[in-house]
Amino acid sequence: MMYLERQKHTKTPKYILVHCTHGHNRTGFMIIHYLMRTRISCVAEAIRIFAQRRPPEWKRPSDLDLNGEAKPDDDDDNGDVSPVHNDVEEKVITNDDVLGDAVPFDQQEALRIVCYRLLELPPARGHAQFPGSHPVSLDSDNLQLLRQRYYYATWKADGTRYMMLIMRDGCFLIDRNFCFRRVQMRFPHRNLNEGPHDMTLIDGEMIIDTVPDSGLKRRYLAYDLMALDSVSKTKLPFSERWRLIEDEIIRPRHNERKLFESGSKSNPMYKYDMELFSARRKDFWLLHTAKRVLKEFIPSLCHDADGLIFQGWDDPYVTRTHEGLLKWKYPEMNSVDFLFEVGNDNRQLVFLYERGKKKLMDGSRMVFPNGEDPSSISGRIVECSWNKEQQCWVCMRVRFDKSTPNDINTYRKVMRSITDNITEDKLLEEITEIISLPMYADRKKADERMAHAKMAQHRRRGQMPPQ
Repeated sequence: MMYLERQKHTKTPKYILVHCTHGHNRTGFMIIHYLMRTRISCVAEAIRIFAQRRPPEWKRPSDLDLNGEAKPDDDDDNGDVSPVHNDVEEKVITNDDVLGDAVPFDQQEALRIVCYRLLELPPARGHAQFPGSHPVSLDSDNLQLLRQRYYYATWKADGTRYMMLIMRDGCFLIDRNFCFRRVQMRFPHRNLNEGPHDMTLIDGEMIIDTVPDSGLKRRYLAYDLMALDSVSKTKLPFSERWRLIEDEIIRPRHNERKLFESGSKSNPMYKYDMELFSARRKDFWLLHTAKRVLKEFIPSLCHDADGLIFQGWDDPYVTRTHEGLLKWKYPEMNSVDFLFEVGNDNRQLVFLYERGKKKLMDGSRMVFPNGEDPSSISGRIVECSWNKEQQCWVCMRVRFDKSTPNDINTYRKVMRSITDNITEDKLLEEITEIISLPMYADRKKADERMAHAKMAQHRRRGQMPPQ
């Protein structure tokens, strides 16, 4: 496709010849994908166009793989076609799984530029720093921000962070290394006749729910929106961006899926239930619900959670470190991500980053309670908690989703949080005082109406939100 784009600017046009025995399967695969990525996004429409130009259309309907994507046959002129199996849920799935398909280097560079533009950042070719917003650890100083600005709370899921770039020619997960992988997802507009979104950027996290009688289910929790159809929304208050997620992203998917499943939309070629994961908006609640979130909601979750996130209700989207976006973790789960290496004489080397370069943390010691062989994880990013009694770092897990350790400034903030030791009881005492302030009381009635609406939504899902 990129080759053909370049040919538009040449005086002597060149052509691409696709060869297969009968001119259907491999040819159809190439042409239909080209149509989807340049002109249309509906598989059914692309197949119809191909059938008109090259009858008798697709050779074998069973060659349409996951969600109707064309699947080239290795042996184009004979042999049985293996049935398509949806084995997504038949194997054990983990947060460390690599999702989607890799994209070419040139395409990734172009998509990075798109993200910078949508986030209203200056372009930076070859710059791989993840531009998503990062919270800071709650300590006794920034705790006072809850008294100065209007905050909502949500749970801190122990999942994998991804931004998602929705383009007309594909949907891309963006990991912490600012690397892109294409996944088959469909995001129609509110007006279903307008087709899919294009240049829409959202933020969220991938979690794995253990669902009774169903097993493990991968879900994407979208908690922020930065751009909608190529228009940046970063300067809008969070409350508005959060509303747009449901109105423009999640609900249209739900409505179209219902049409497909009911048969109201004729001959649907797309199967939502064969996507790698589902998508929903993450909920945020009034600050006074924090106690119930901690005591009732988190224990009832189908996935792991390690604390709370406090989001400024009127805040814009802040790229990279956001000093006003606060995370509180259970004290024993406060952690730092180190680069761990084994040097000469089996010496442990623990690194952070300072100004983009490795900084050796002399005197730091790491222990491995689960019996891991340190040499086997040399060169990996290791998430560690602090053991005050033994004055050492304890390995919690290897971070396969990260390639760089925390910055020294992040480390200092986490250590400040550990030193301040804001326990659950202390946090709830502070919140009890904060919600009695006039700033919160003045907006309570409007927020309670919103909370009632969300409660009704949760009833429909069969899960009650905290009060």
